[in-house]
Amino acid sequence: MDDKMGDAEFDIGPFVEALRMRLAGLPSGTIITKVQPSRQNCLSEESSIIWSDGKLIQNLCLRLKNVESGEVELQLEWVNIPGSRGI
Repeated sequence: MDDKMGDAEFDIGPFVEALRMRLAGLPSGTIITKVQPSRQNCLSEESSIIWSDGKLIQNLCLRLKNVESGEVELQLEWVNIPGSRGI
C-alpha cells in the first residue's frame, strides 16, 4: 500500500499581483518580489517571483502537511492563451 502523499497550500495572490504590473521590457532575471515562509503558507524556503525571458515564473518548495515528512517543488509560469480574457 502506498503512503499518504500529504497536502500543501500556498497563496497565489503575490503571483497574480505581479502579473498585473505589466512587466514587459524588464531585463530577464529581474526579481519582482519575494514571498517569505510563514505559518499562513507551507513554504519551506523563500520563494522569488522572477521575470525570465518574457515570462513570469515562481519556484516554490512546499513542506507537506498531514504526513510524517516530505516536500514538493513546483514552478508556476503564466501562459497567455490566445482569445482568453487574461488578467
